[in-house]
This record gives sequence, structure tokens and C-alpha cells, in this order.
Amino acid sequence: MADLMIQKLRNNEYFGLQPIFDNLYEQSKRGRYFTDIYKLIISRENILLAFRNLKSNTGSKTKGTNGHTIKHLNKMDADKLVRLTRKRLKNYSPHAVRRLFIPKPNGEMRPIGIPTIEDRLIQQMFLQVLEPIVEARFHPQSYGFRPKRSTHDALARCYHMVNHSHQHFVVDVDIKGFFDNVNHKKLMRQLWTIGIREKRVLSIIKKMLKAEITGEGISLKGTPQGGILSPLLANVVLNELDWWVSNQWETKPTRVPYKLKRNKTDALKKTSLKPMYLVRYADDFKIFTNSFKNARKIKIAVEKWLKERLGLEISEEKSKITNLRKNGTDFLGIRFRAVQKGNAKTGYIVNSKMDPKSKQKVLGVIRHQLVKFRKCPTPEKVMNFNSNILGLQNYYKIATRISQDFNEIRHKVHPNIKSLMFRNIFVKTKETNNIIDKFYGDYNCPRFKSNGLLVYPIEAIRHDIRGQRKPEFTIYNENHRSSIHKDLKQVSVREIEMFRKGIYKAKSILYENNRLSKYVAQKGCCGITGERLTPHNAICHHIKPTALGGSDEYENLIIINKNYHMLIHAKDPTATKEYGKLLAKFVNQAMTKLNKLRTEVGNPILS
Repeated sequence: MADLMIQKLRNNEYFGLQPIFDNLYEQSKRGRYFTDIYKLIISRENILLAFRNLKSNTGSKTKGTNGHTIKHLNKMDADKLVRLTRKRLKNYSPHAVRRLFIPKPNGEMRPIGIPTIEDRLIQQMFLQVLEPIVEARFHPQSYGFRPKRSTHDALARCYHMVNHSHQHFVVDVDIKGFFDNVNHKKLMRQLWTIGIREKRVLSIIKKMLKAEITGEGISLKGTPQGGILSPLLANVVLNELDWWVSNQWETKPTRVPYKLKRNKTDALKKTSLKPMYLVRYADDFKIFTNSFKNARKIKIAVEKWLKERLGLEISEEKSKITNLRKNGTDFLGIRFRAVQKGNAKTGYIVNSKMDPKSKQKVLGVIRHQLVKFRKCPTPEKVMNFNSNILGLQNYYKIATRISQDFNEIRHKVHPNIKSLMFRNIFVKTKETNNIIDKFYGDYNCPRFKSNGLLVYPIEAIRHDIRGQRKPEFTIYNENHRSSIHKDLKQVSVREIEMFRKGIYKAKSILYENNRLSKYVAQKGCCGITGERLTPHNAICHHIKPTALGGSDEYENLIIINKNYHMLIHAKDPTATKEYGKLLAKFVNQAMTKLNKLRTEVGNPILS
């Protein structure tokens, strides 16, 4: 997730839009209304940025109702993509949305709406411009589908409520089918209130919401899950709840002057107000308070507010109050409760583990992958297994008892591992590598090897203490951003901008994007000699020429010094004095790389 965020920031800077987004955030923070953002949405830079962000999204390979994927857009040059997108928005009519159903953990089916790739591009364009505006108005304790915020941040906040704020009663209010029941008229009013006041922009968003769903007809309510803009719009809807709850306690003004936060809390305690702290991730939220009496009143008030204010129905059987000193509560795959600290009779601390449903699901996923090894063991399956184990461990490591959970999972899949050892698919080893040393070096557990690759140990995991994120943190502030975005030092933003604009004839938009990625990946250095290049003397070469069936894919491109380009394509560069002088400077390694590139284009090796 962090890598995706860094890439997003890079992309914003590649196209020179980060300062503009920063300014939108600052203006929105000051309460400005926006009536002139459409021209920014349809700007060439924003359209090309939307394509670049969409291309890196795994969902870009999913077909919509017209059968198109990102490959359809890849073939266009940038000018054509910009021209067609602007033309379509002049009288926008979204394509029909493809309906899919995927299983939920409770056995029910979740409806997913898949817009066409063309509509996803347009939604991405709107998202990029709307996000900094609404981010400035969102509550700091909302964590779902927001930049540089995660499930770990939401859980860290929950832990803080138990460990430090001593709020040991939790109110759970379950909204029935939230994404499918959002009131469109109410949402448009909320967008207007939050500062989006350009009628053309609101009109297009309204059309997106009312796109026809295959087999179901025109949508009269809801923000279909699967749409790129839907998570942001869902946050706009519930942002009103966030601030309403917050203004009952946390941000409630007091008449008593104070300097420190705890002084304000002391002042609030002297009133008849009920302590209440909301932690929300998408439509899943918890409200913490300090007594059952307060919790009961809060539950009634919140359910009434959601019904009357947002027109949302509540699931009575799933909504409840939990005393964390007696029982655990489930949130984002983790079950946590408050337990006494040591032998002390006062003072409680969080004790957390995987919730039973998540644990059973993880067990099923790991066992399924191990069974697949028996049928057809391949290096790809080992790599997929390792990637999956590392991902699961990284997600659940925030649980305090996670080591026990994964040990139990390891114990339950031991028969599967034993079977693989019997067939010599898994072989015991003491070998190590950089990844094993980094993540598992201090663990004393059996290690296995399969297809020449080390297998990551399932049980090697410990609790990772996570502190709260600073509530004021945003990616739309240059100082905040510097802590997560340090990787552009090798290639300056100015160099990237110059290199991006250095295309003098029409190329596919896929080529333009991959060419830029390659320049950054090679840190601005020549792929043959390793010398540092400037945007003026760097050129992107197709390893396998397009005339011979080569593509514009990332793997088929290499950045080289443009002076060396003809050394690859000339049949006998030594016959030319100028090229002969260049070749004289090449060391053995550079000559090997040059000859490899010459072979790809069908030229003989140079001695």
C-alpha cells in the first residue's frame, strides 16, 4: 500500500499537478467553494495522469460491458485519448455497468458494479481533482479509502481508546447494504455543502450514479462498489456522521478556556455530555464510550440520526453494545478486548487476535495453496505462496496475540506440509537469503525449499507495535509528504518533466508511460554504459523492434544515450569514424550489453 501511495505521489509530480492539488487542499481547508474545476478535470495533464494511475490498477484488466480493458486505451496515442475523452464529456452518457457478485465472509453475496474502462478513466479524472478538496473537509478519525490511511491506522486508534483514553464500551451500528442504499439527492447536497459547486461537475457525477446496471436497469440509489469514484462519494456521505459524533464531545466548544487537550476533556467532564469517540473505516465504524448507560443512549441516538438524516436502515441483529472488559469486539479482521494490566486491579490494556472468521479464511487460503503444490509444483507457485504469506503476516501483525494464531494455523496445515515433504516437493534446508534474513532471521523454525526457492515460514510472526497517525497528516502538504516520498532524489522532478515532454512524434500512451517509468527505474542512467544522462541525451529504445513484433510494454524498453542508438542499428558501425570513436570507449561489460541489443535487432556481434 505504501508503494502505491509513493507511486501516486510520483505520478502527480511527473505531470506537474502536485502543487495544484496542494493548493486545492489549502483553499478547501480555508472554506473556499469551487466553481471552476471542470477545466482542470479535462486538462491534458489530468487525463494522462488518470491513464497512468488506471494502468497500474489491477482492475484495469477487468472487462466492462463493452469488452474493453486497458489494452484498448494502450493502443491510442496521447492526443487521441485526450481528444476522445473531452468529446465524450461534452454530452456525457455513461456506458452500462457490468454486474458481478462475489462471496462475503458471512456466506452472502456482495454485488459489484464494473464500469467500462472508458468510464473508469473519467471517474479517475474526477477523483484526482475532487480528492484534495474533500480531504480538507474530512474528519481525521475516518480511515477507509483515504490516501496514506489504512486498517492499521484505524486499529491503532481503537487500541489508543482502550489503553490511554479508558473507553471500554463499544457501540456497533450496522448499516444495511450501505453502498447500495445511498440517497442520490442527499449526496449531491452534501457535495454542494462540502464545496463542489460547479453544476457541470455535479451533473456528470449524477449521471455516473444513475448509470444503467446490466440486468437491473437504471440505478435510483447507491454508489456501486467497483466504481473508482464510489469510495470517495461514500466517505462524503458518512463524513456528516463523523462530524456529528465528534461535535457531541471531541470537538464540542467549551466556555472554559484551556491550553492543553486534557484540560478541555476535564472541562467537558463537568457537563452532562456523554464521552463518545468514533473510529470509522468505510461503512464499518465503532463508537467508544465509558459506560453501558452512555453506550445505550449513544446507540439509540446514532441509529435515529442515520435513519432521519441519511435515510439509512439499520440491522438490529448486527448492531450491539460490547463491554470490552468482558467480551471482544471484531473490527477489520481483528478481535480485541480490554484485559487487566499485569496484576493491577486498575488499568486495562488491549489484547487482540485474529477474529474467528478471518482465521478460518486464512487457514483455508494457505491450505488451498499447499494442496496446489501437490498437483503441480512450480517456481511460480512458490513465489505466489511466499507473497501471500508475507502479505497476510504484514496485515495481521498488529494483533497482540498474532504469534499464537499463526502457530495454530501452522499446526493445522502440518499434515499438508508433511505430505509435500514425503513427495520431496518440500525439502528441509538451512539456506538463507536477503528476504529470509530481513523478515525471519531471528526465528528458530524449520525452513523448507521447493523448486530451488526458499519457502517463507508460516509461523514466523510477532506483534508489531503501531502508534497513532498524526490526525493532521495529509499527502497534500509538502512538509508532511517529505517523510514518505524520498525516492525521487536520483531523478529530479524537473528532469522527469523535461523527459516526459521530449516526445516529438505520436506514440502510444502505453509507450509514453512505460518510457517515463523506465527512465526513473534506471535512475536516469544509460542501460548500456551506466553513465548519468540528461533528458536531452536520453532516448528510449525498443529491445525487440516493433517492426519485428516488439511491443511498447515496460520489459521491452531500455533507456540509453541517444549517441549509442545507431551503434545498435548500424550493420557495421566500425566503418564510420565517428561510431568507431564511441566504441573505443566501451568496456567489456558495456560491449556485452550492446551486442545483446544488436542481436535483438538482427545485427551481428561486434568483437
